Amino acid sequence: MLLSLLKILFFFAVVLVVSLGAVHLSETGQMLRVEYAGTEYVLTPVKAVVALLVLMVLAWLVFKALGLALAFLRFLAGDETAINRYFARSRERKGYAALGEGMLAVASGEGRLAQDKAAKAEKYLQMPHVTNLLSAQAAEVAGDKARAGQVYRTLLEDDRTRFVGIRGLMRQKMDEGDTATALLLAQKAYALKPKHRELQDTLLDLEMRQNDWKGARQLLKDKRRQGDLPKDVHIRRDAVLALQEASEVLAQGNSISAREAAISANKASPDLIPAAVLAARSYVAQKDYRNASRVLEKTWSVRPHPDVAAAYAEIVPDETPSARLTRFERLIAKNPNDEESRLLKAELLLAAEDFPGARRALGDLAEKHPTVRTLSIMAAVERGEGADDSVVRGYLARALTASRGPQWVCDKCHNVMSDWAPTCDSCGGFDTLTWREPELRNSGVTTTKGAEMLPLLVGGPRHAPATSQSEVVAEPVVEETVTDMPPPEKPKPRRVEVADVAPGMVPRESDYVAVEPARTITTPEPAPARVEPQPQPVVFPADAPRPADEPVLVRPDVVPPEEAEWTEGKSRP
Repeated sequence: MLLSLLKILFFFAVVLVVSLGAVHLSETGQMLRVEYAGTEYVLTPVKAVVALLVLMVLAWLVFKALGLALAFLRFLAGDETAINRYFARSRERKGYAALGEGMLAVASGEGRLAQDKAAKAEKYLQMPHVTNLLSAQAAEVAGDKARAGQVYRTLLEDDRTRFVGIRGLMRQKMDEGDTATALLLAQKAYALKPKHRELQDTLLDLEMRQNDWKGARQLLKDKRRQGDLPKDVHIRRDAVLALQEASEVLAQGNSISAREAAISANKASPDLIPAAVLAARSYVAQKDYRNASRVLEKTWSVRPHPDVAAAYAEIVPDETPSARLTRFERLIAKNPNDEESRLLKAELLLAAEDFPGARRALGDLAEKHPTVRTLSIMAAVERGEGADDSVVRGYLARALTASRGPQWVCDKCHNVMSDWAPTCDSCGGFDTLTWREPELRNSGVTTTKGAEMLPLLVGGPRHAPATSQSEVVAEPVVEETVTDMPPPEKPKPRRVEVADVAPGMVPRESDYVAVEPARTITTPEPAPARVEPQPQPVVFPADAPRPADEPVLVRPDVVPPEEAEWTEGKSRP
C-alpha cells in the first residue's frame, strides 16, 4: 500500500512539473526565431517544443525507413535478415517437433517411424550430434545394424559424440560375440570417461571373458580409488582375480609367479578355499610343510571342505592310516562340531579299520542328514562289522536317491558346478559360487522314479533254511473237481506266507503274513464224472541250493496254491 501511495505521489509530481513548465513557457515573452532561406520563423516556446517533438518523430521514421531499405538490400544479397530468422525459427520448431516424436517412437519400439522422424529432424535442424544419435537408435530399433554402425562411425568424428559412437560400436560387437574387438573399444571408451559405472562393469566382464586378469585387477583398484567399491568387496574380488591369475600362470609353467599370486590371494581372503589349497601346495613344493599346514588349518577353522583335507593329506603322502589319523586330529580340532569334520574323522577311522570308532564319529548323521557320503560310510561300517549283506545293500540303495551334500552352487541362478570358478557358467555372475547344499526344486519329491522298487530288489535278511520239507509253488494251481473217489486222509495243515497288499501293488518283505491254506472240495455226485487233466505245476524243492547273493524273487500277481493230496510227493492221477 505504501508503494502504491508513492507511485501516486510521483505521478502527481510529474504532472505538476510539466504544468508549471508549460505555464512558465506560456508566460515568458521570449520568442524563438529561426531563419531559413531568407525566411524568418518566429515560434513561441510552446510551439518550439511541439516542433522539436515532431522533428524527433520524423527522424525516427526516416531511420526506420533506411533500416528497412538496407535489410531489403541485404536480403537480396543473401545475408541473414529478419525474414531469414523467421523462416529459421519455423524450421527449428518443425525439427524439434520431429525430434521429440522420433524419441517417443524409439521408446515405443516403432523403428520405421523413428527413422522417418529422424530424417525429418535432420532436414530441419542443423544439429548432427543430436540427429545422428536419434538415427542410430532408430536403426537399432528397426533392426538395421549396418545403418546403425555407419551412424556410430559418423559420431566418432565429433569430440562431443565420440564416446557415444565407441560405446554403440562396442555394444554391437558384444551382440555379435566378438569380445576381443569389444574389449578394445571398451578400453578406448574407458580412457574417455573413466568414471562411467556401466562402462566399468562392462569392461570388467569383457576382461574376465578374455582372461585379462591383470587388467581386471587394475580396474578394481580404480573403482576402489573412486569410491565406487567398498574395501571388503574389493579385497575379496581382488583375491578371486589373483587366484585365477595364479592358475593361469601355473598352467603356463611359471610356478614362482603362481606361488606368489596364490599366497597373496590366500592372505587377502582366508575363506577362499581354492586359494588356500593352491597356496598350501605352493608351500609343499617349497618343502615348507609348516606354513602349508598353517594355511589349511586356518581355512578349515573358517570353512571346512574336502579339498582342504585332500591338500592336508598331500603334505605327508606316504604315512600309515594310524599316523594320518593322529596328524589329522589337529586339523579336525579346529572345527570339531562341523559335519565335514565328523565325516572326515569317520573316513580316517575306516581307513584304520576301527569300525566302531567310525560309527561313533559319524553319530546320527545317516538319520538326520542322509547323503551319499554318510550312507556310503555307514555301508562300509556295516560291512566291516560283518553285518548281513541285505543291510549293506539297504544303505547303498538309500544312497542312490539321497542328496549329494554340499556342492558349488551359484547364489544368483542356483546353478550347480562341479569345480569352483570365478564366474558362473550359467548366468556369468562374478564370485557367486558358494559351497552349500543345493535347494530342492520340488520339496515334495523325496525319491527318484522307481525308488520304491529298491527294497524289493535288495531283499530282506536271509535266514537259515527250515527243517520241514516245504515246497514253494511258482505257478498257480487250477482247481479240479474230484468225484466218485473216497476222501483221502487229511494231511497235516501247513502254514504258507501270503502278501497282504491290495491287488496290483508291489509287496515288500514286511507285507508277507503266515496264513492257513484254503481248500476247495466239491460234494461228490452219485453219477460218475470224468476227471479232466489239469496243467502240472512247477515245483521247486525248498532244500535246493541257491547262490548266497541271489535275491528272493516274488510274484505279487500269483495267489498262493491250495493244498492238495498230490502235492505231498505223489504223482497226480
